Amino acid sequence: MSDQNYTTSFTIGQSPEEVFSAINNVRGWWSQAIEGSTDKFGAEFKYHYQDVHRCTFKITEFVPGKKVVLHVLDNYFNFVKDKSEWKGTDVVFEIAKKGDKTEVRFTHVGLVPAYECYGICSDAWGLYITGSLRDLITTGKGQPNPIEEIVTRARQKSGEAESE
Repeated sequence: MSDQNYTTSFTIGQSPEEVFSAINNVRGWWSQAIEGSTDKFGAEFKYHYQDVHRCTFKITEFVPGKKVVLHVLDNYFNFVKDKSEWKGTDVVFEIAKKGDKTEVRFTHVGLVPAYECYGICSDAWGLYITGSLRDLITTGKGQPNPIEEIVTRARQKSGEAESE
């Protein structure tokens, strides 16, 4: 049986050190609403997107220019039966020099097709990793979820509640 964990990769011209720096700039490629430190071993940080997804990570491996592992301590989805599907999984970034290029390999260990969120989650990871993270590495600008959008929606909900 082949490995069923979600994985994707890409190769670029930047150095392993530049790639490592971009990966650890989670606010630059995933979400500006990240809370906590994302760039040192043992650090914990929280991700949230509206009322749809909340997640807490701990950096359990941190090898400059080579590897980062984010362990999912807690998770909540509002769109699947098992709200904690990611809990206990690992998000792994492996960086390898390939000639004059650098390969970035992303694997979400534990995100498998049996998960209800697999289709949505693998599509989203694909956009963030091969789109936003790759752009952050190659151009210096990713497309993270903006904090303004989250704040605006929260304010709109608050205004809707007041007008009822």
